[in-house]
Amino acid sequence: MGFIKEPKGVDFIIQSKPLTDKDRQDISKHIADYKEKCAKKLVVRTKAKQPA
Repeated sequence: MGFIKEPKGVDFIIQSKPLTDKDRQDISKHIADYKEKCAKKLVVRTKAKQPA
C-alpha cells in the first residue's frame, strides 16, 4: 500500500463548520432518546435453575 500524494493546488484537509447551539441541543436530544430506547430493550435474564 502506498502513500496518496496531493495533486498540486489541492488540499485534503477538511474542516467542518462549527456547530450552533441548536445543532448541539438537537444532537444531545437524539443521543439521549437513543440511550433511553436502548435501555428499555435491555432485558436482564436470569439462569433458570435446572433440576438436580
